[in-house]
Amino acid sequence: MSGEKSKVVAGVVIGMVLGITIAGGVAWYVVNKNPSEFTSKEKARTAPPVAALPASAPVVATAPASGVAETKQQFEFYKVLTDKSDSTVRKAPPKPKPVQQANVAQDMYFVQAGSFQNVGDAEKLKAKLAFSGFEAGIQTATIPDKGVWHRVRLGPYNGSEAGKTIIALKQNGIIATQVHAQ
Repeated sequence: MSGEKSKVVAGVVIGMVLGITIAGGVAWYVVNKNPSEFTSKEKARTAPPVAALPASAPVVATAPASGVAETKQQFEFYKVLTDKSDSTVRKAPPKPKPVQQANVAQDMYFVQAGSFQNVGDAEKLKAKLAFSGFEAGIQTATIPDKGVWHRVRLGPYNGSEAGKTIIALKQNGIIATQVHAQ
């Protein structure tokens, strides 16, 4: 009986060695006979040059423990998404809206993208708008018999700008309405 067990064990070992040898041979053949872009024997391509930061980019210099100065770029999208002020972030001055008619209050509109009782839902929509390239604000209003609502609004715009903004939002999957500014 022990003679049969040793033959079985020897057969298994020989089978494993042959299997590993065949797998190694196939792998070697694939790598060496079928060149791909990863195993190309051409010269390594150099990476394209990295564009320098514009002079207007905010940079903060810090002195680490090694004594060598490092630069760290500050991004403003955190402030836009969370609407929290940060003393290190430079804020661009607001762009003035052109006044076309004397009766401005009657011709100005907000584009309302949503209204929520939960402020978290309003913040999520504001973040989605920011990722889509729109700057929105949240206005809180108390409505009698309905409670507190948080409105996500863009603007103010004149009538044609509001219409263009609504179309652009619809293309990004956001349904919005035009609300007269008061």
